[in-house]
Amino acid sequence: MNAKPLVVALLLVASVTAPVAAASAETTQEGQAGAFVSFEAESNAVVDYTVGGTTVVENVSVQSESEAGSGANVDLGGSADFSGAGLSVASSMQASGSATINSESGATIESHDNQRGVLVVRPGGQSQVAAINVSADAEAESESDSRVVIEKDDGTQAVVLATGDAEVAVTDDGDVEGRTGEDGTLVYRQYDGERSDSDESQEQFIANGTATAELYYQQASESGESGGERAVNVVNYGQDTTVEVTEWSASTLNATVERSQSEGKVVLVSVSEAAMENAESTNVYVDGEAAAEASSYSEVASAANGGDSSAFLVRSSSSAEATTDVVVGVNHFSERELSMQSDGSGGATSSGGQPGLGVGLAVVALAGAALLAARR
Repeated sequence: MNAKPLVVALLLVASVTAPVAAASAETTQEGQAGAFVSFEAESNAVVDYTVGGTTVVENVSVQSESEAGSGANVDLGGSADFSGAGLSVASSMQASGSATINSESGATIESHDNQRGVLVVRPGGQSQVAAINVSADAEAESESDSRVVIEKDDGTQAVVLATGDAEVAVTDDGDVEGRTGEDGTLVYRQYDGERSDSDESQEQFIANGTATAELYYQQASESGESGGERAVNVVNYGQDTTVEVTEWSASTLNATVERSQSEGKVVLVSVSEAAMENAESTNVYVDGEAAAEASSYSEVASAANGGDSSAFLVRSSSSAEATTDVVVGVNHFSERELSMQSDGSGGATSSGGQPGLGVGLAVVALAGAALLAARR
């Protein structure tokens, strides 16, 4: 089997989708509506954050820590009653498959149009506090200072994760409050039902920095569109990495990944059964060499921690999402060519040079930092 570069994204500032997926989103004055995610951006809060038709979070607001409380430290878990800083939509889902909302406090809120509706709060160089109010029929429970689990009466679950020097807690009112520090992020992920053990392992990878990005390979028809067009959506958690998707089809997903630091990292890839045939039989190649198939998350983590070779783990989703998760541990970095190939007989292959993908995914984290600096 010929090795081809994979789609592992390690540091991207924005999600990217193929043109058809972007066309399925629509922008209104009140907010954004994509294939999976919809919300309204009001003057100081993201409101009615809905994923797959289900709303777990009623609003998200951010404010600099210095403005949110007296002194340098806000008491997380106390009152989340503060006025969020002013917000403005900087980029829409219609254009790129993700929406970026800028805050007057310097923070950014990124909403990614994928099955888990991933939302990321970035601090913009200074400590921020975020208030996340849950719906009336949902309950939040703290598992640690880096993870809060939210569950609705209908069984839908979501998590808020804290990465880097961030932390998260449940307030006295039963909502969620997080503090980012200067180098942390807050990450929201929503599930179609109950989280599995595999989901929890992936959350841990995100929270402790082992995983620096996740990629969603989806088909536009999943959002009600006809035809076989596919969409790629990437969420970045790390930095100093460039990813360029070069090829995608019903049996192949390829990318070139370049990272300025040599340490290995894990990339999470969620593959829809509608987008890739026989995804559960996926093989992964790194620079033309077959990666070892692991049997546990700990083996993948070991591979990414300076292992002799890269490794990957395949897990089928336990939810109604009809997806397969491929967890790739890349043992070291400079520039690596990654390829994910299934045993299915694929249809036409799309070139990464199409608008919205190949070039769009070749984004360096430092560029995102520069944009934030320019905005401030």
